Amino acid sequence: MNKLVFIKTIHTIIWLFFNLVIFYLLYAVINNSITEYFWIGAGMIVVEGIVLLIFRGMCPLTVIARKYSNSTRDNFDIFLPNWLAKHNKLIYSAILLVVVALWLYRLLN
Repeated sequence: MNKLVFIKTIHTIIWLFFNLVIFYLLYAVINNSITEYFWIGAGMIVVEGIVLLIFRGMCPLTVIARKYSNSTRDNFDIFLPNWLAKHNKLIYSAILLVVVALWLYRLLN
């Protein structure tokens, strides 16, 4: 397996994992089941956000994958449709804003 395919595979697996975390957080706030798992997931998302800030909005795997590709496509480093790779941060940030808004609603009511 070449290095870029390996990186894309790992990147896609991590992306799927964080999808599970984000949708679990959404499920938890909708069902008002804020448990330690919610806080563990929220902590993971905060750490991911810090990593993205450190790498100026890019996943570290994107930085590594860039060494093996000069593609200008948004999905050069992950097995996602190009449109999803392009709008990934916007989509999941919006979902996380809903999670935070629902959590604040639950907290205040």
